[in-house]
Amino acid sequence: MAKSSKDLEMAYAGVPYHSAGIARSAPGSHRSYERSKRMLDILMASIGLVALSPLMVIVAIMIKIDDPRGSVFFRQVRVGKWGQEFTMFKFRSMATDAEQRLEQLLRLNEIQGKMFKMKNDPRITRIGRLLRKTSLDELPQLWNVLTGEMSLVGPRPSLPREVEQYTIAERERLHVIPGCTGLWQVSGRSRLSFEQMVALDLYYIRHRNLRMDIGLIFRTFKVMILKSDAY
Repeated sequence: MAKSSKDLEMAYAGVPYHSAGIARSAPGSHRSYERSKRMLDILMASIGLVALSPLMVIVAIMIKIDDPRGSVFFRQVRVGKWGQEFTMFKFRSMATDAEQRLEQLLRLNEIQGKMFKMKNDPRITRIGRLLRKTSLDELPQLWNVLTGEMSLVGPRPSLPREVEQYTIAERERLHVIPGCTGLWQVSGRSRLSFEQMVALDLYYIRHRNLRMDIGLIFRTFKVMILKSDAY
């Protein structure tokens, strides 16, 4: 049964599990879930890297043809479980001076909250716009999944400057391994406010199970095919 907006508001506000009527999993079942989740991550990331390697080579060639000056990959420091920083990989979808130009664009942020989103971001390359629309720029993160820094499903890893502004409730996002996809990515993506994203992430953290993870993975494929709500 879908939760009401009030339930999500309670989750976002950091209401304790018992106060929100949400039961904690027993320690044993939680450990079993974590082991099963890790096995699923390793299996699917391994299969994905092998099966999608021809596509990834094509994407790399397209990036080089479109902008020969820069690297094929974009590396960025993100914050993982318990605040541990790691390097996240993506296919480069922006101009090589994107980070330097960010300060000039922050005032044009189109999403409320601590994240930066801009639909017609001038830093995005021609090929980059296609990669973002189809989420193909995220494929290198399968390596992050294989190394255990990320999971297939979980809250998106934030930038250190975003985490510095987190409230106590928002820091609950750091209690789990971050993921490539999650509940808010299949529930509106760029249309959602930061507060809505956090609410959905906290709902996932407090209710997560293997069945939910598998369901979110399949829903992600649907979103990628339809190219919905991404920019």
